[in-house]
Amino acid sequence: MFDTVILLTGPIERAVLPSALLGHNPGLTVVSIERASELAGLSEAVLKRSRLIAFVTPVIVPRSILALVGYGAFNFHPGPPTYPGWAPAHFAIYDQAADFGATVHAMVEQVDAGPIIELASFPIPPHTTVLGLEGLAYAHLALLFWRTAKWLATDRDPPPALPVAWSNRKYSRQNYRAMCEIPLDISKSELERRLKVFGGNYFGVAPSIRLHGVEFRAVTEPQAVSELETLGRN
Repeated sequence: MFDTVILLTGPIERAVLPSALLGHNPGLTVVSIERASELAGLSEAVLKRSRLIAFVTPVIVPRSILALVGYGAFNFHPGPPTYPGWAPAHFAIYDQAADFGATVHAMVEQVDAGPIIELASFPIPPHTTVLGLEGLAYAHLALLFWRTAKWLATDRDPPPALPVAWSNRKYSRQNYRAMCEIPLDISKSELERRLKVFGGNYFGVAPSIRLHGVEFRAVTEPQAVSELETLGRN
């Protein structure tokens, strides 16, 4: 019997998203979790009567959990099907893409590969930063959550998948790190392009260059100023 939703997301979302589900099904039990350890701690009995919803989370749900979830697992991905995987906004800005979006899809063992249930698409405004694009994608994901909340909370089966396929190119943390490894012969324009997109020390990864066995890491100007002020106080 479908009576539980497992909501895998951050603390801010855990305070807001359950109300959208409960508004359609007051008798629903919403189990809000954030970490992989909490997911692993759920019993088989709970999983079998549950639907799993992952909303903008870095947690990779293992195959063993997906196999036990009785009423499907669905992910809210902050990017369009053309940018599956890691840091989609970064790579879209780097590619100078004209459009971006947000995607709801069924979860399968492979990351960002399951049938696409809902999506939103929007043009990228001129001069948009990575943070700005992530904010736009998040806003569209929130709208998608409200749009899909009724069937997520009440229907045993999801709606039919859309006739949309994921891109064959999937971005990973390794791809991100590769973009931050600056070759010595890089052109000035390419260096500026990479620093603009990857220079914010996101995920603790900053552009770096190796010279005579020594690694030099780039930092953004505010961080550099803060470090100089710290040195001045010591």
